[in-house]
Amino acid sequence: MDIANIRKDYTLRSLSLDKVKDSPMSQFAIWLEEAIKAEVNEPNAMNLATINVQNRPSARIVLLKGLDQGLVFYTNYESKKGIELLKHPFAALTFFWPELERQVRIEGEIEKVIPEDSDKYFLSRPINSQIGAWTSPQSQVIPDRFFLENRQKEMTLRFRTEVLVRPVNWGGFRLNPYYFEFWQGRASRLHDRIVYEKELSTEWTKKILAP
Repeated sequence: MDIANIRKDYTLRSLSLDKVKDSPMSQFAIWLEEAIKAEVNEPNAMNLATINVQNRPSARIVLLKGLDQGLVFYTNYESKKGIELLKHPFAALTFFWPELERQVRIEGEIEKVIPEDSDKYFLSRPINSQIGAWTSPQSQVIPDRFFLENRQKEMTLRFRTEVLVRPVNWGGFRLNPYYFEFWQGRASRLHDRIVYEKELSTEWTKKILAP
C-alpha cells in the first residue's frame, strides 16, 4: 500500500473569525446540527483521550449524549476510561466529520453528572442496552464470548422479576471545556483554524491559527 500518496484536497467551505459565534458551545451546536442534517455517519462519535494510570495517553471512540454547559457522555465508572477519568479529571475530545471536511478539538475538565441525570438517560435507553450495562464487566478480562452470553441470560431472567434500575457503577461524565479548535479543510493544506480559549474569567477569546 502506498499510503504516503493518499491525498484529498478540501474545497467545500471556509471559516472566518468574523462569521463564528462568540460562544464556542454555540458554534459547536451549529456545526453538530449541520453534521446531523448532512447525514454524516455517526455525527456524535468522538475520540476521547484520557491520561491512564501510568500517566500515558489513552484514547477511544465514544458517543456524545448531551450538550449543556459542557459535553456529556456515559460509561461504566469501573471501565478503563472511567478509572482514568476519576484519577485524572481532564480529557480531550475530537470530532471528525469528513463529509463536511471539518474537525473540532475540545479540551476540558471532567466531572460526574448528577445521579438523577444518569438515571434519566439510563431509563431512556433500549431495554437490551440497559441489560447490557448490567451484563458487561467493562474492560475486565473475560474467558470467552460464552461468558457474556451466559451473563446476559442471567440478567434477562433476573430483571423479569426485579425493577431494572441503573447500576451504581454506570453513569455520565461531563467535560467542561476551556479550549475549542474549529478546523475547516481548505485547498493546498492551507486550512482554516479558529481557536477559543477561556481566560481567568468566564470570557472566551478567539484567534486564528496557522495551518
